[in-house]
Amino acid sequence: MRKKHGQNFLINPAIRTKLLDALEVQDGAGVWEIGPGLGAMTAGLLERGARVTAFEIDPAFAQALREFFDSDLFTLVEGDVMKTWLAYNAAGTDANGELFLLGNLPYNIAAALLADFIEKGRFFTRLVVTVQKEVAQRMAAKPGSPDYSSFSVLCSSVYKVTPLSVIKPAAFYPPPRVDSQGLRLDLLPSAARCLPRLFYPLVRGLFSARRKTVKNTLTAFAASVAAKEKPGAPASIGEAINKTAANTAIEALRHSGIAAERRPETLSIDEFAALADFLGNRELGVGSR
Repeated sequence: MRKKHGQNFLINPAIRTKLLDALEVQDGAGVWEIGPGLGAMTAGLLERGARVTAFEIDPAFAQALREFFDSDLFTLVEGDVMKTWLAYNAAGTDANGELFLLGNLPYNIAAALLADFIEKGRFFTRLVVTVQKEVAQRMAAKPGSPDYSSFSVLCSSVYKVTPLSVIKPAAFYPPPRVDSQGLRLDLLPSAARCLPRLFYPLVRGLFSARRKTVKNTLTAFAASVAAKEKPGAPASIGEAINKTAANTAIEALRHSGIAAERRPETLSIDEFAALADFLGNRELGVGSR
C-alpha cells in the first residue's frame, strides 16, 4: 500500500454490505467503482449482477484485480481516475442511460472528483461513497449552517444527499486518523437540474467572499463577467463596467426578492439560480458586445 494514494481498505464486512445495499443496483446495471483496492466491494457488485468498471491507480492492485476477476462483467481502468474517467464517460451506461457509482474515495481527491463529475455533466443515477466525515458534512449542509459551502450547493443542485452511518477508523486498514461517513446521492429529476449557464461560476464567485454582503459579492461577480466580455478595455470603460455591475446587482437582488445585506452562505439553490438567470439574460458590458 502506498500512502500517497490515500489507501485505506474497508475491512468491516457488515459495513461493506450496508453500502452495497444502499446502492440498490439491479441485475445488469452499470457501476463505476473508484479505488477497488483488492476487490472486496467489487466482488459484492459482481455477485449482484452489476457490470463493473473499476478505476485503480495502484499498478500492483491493478494486476491483482486482473487475476481475481476474469469476467465479461468486469472492466479495469488503470491510472489516476481524475485523468482517466472522461475517456470512459459513456462506458457502462445501460440502454436506459443509467449508471451508478460506488467508492471508498481517497480523502485527497474526494471533493475534487465529485465536483469534476458534476461540472462536466457526468451524472449518476445513484452514488454511494465513503468520504472523510468533514467532507460529508459539507456535502449535506443546508443554507445558514457553518458547513454550508459552494461544494454543498454543487452537490445538492444535482442530487438528493442522504447521510449514512459514521464509520470509525477501526473499520479500515490501515486506520485513518479521522472518522469517515457514507453518503447516498440520488439524482434529481431533470427539470430540477436545468440550471442557468452562470449558476456554478456565480456560486463559486459569491462563496469566495462568503462573509461579505450579497450586494458586494454580486457586484464583484457581475463586474468580472463584464470584464471578460471586454478584455483589454481602457480604464474609462472599466469604471463604467463597475458602475453598471453595481446597478445590475441591485436590480438582480430586487428582482429575486433577496435582501442586499444577506450573506452568500444563507442563499438557497433557488436563490442562486434566480440571480444567475437574471445576470445571464442581461448585458453586463458597456455598449454592444
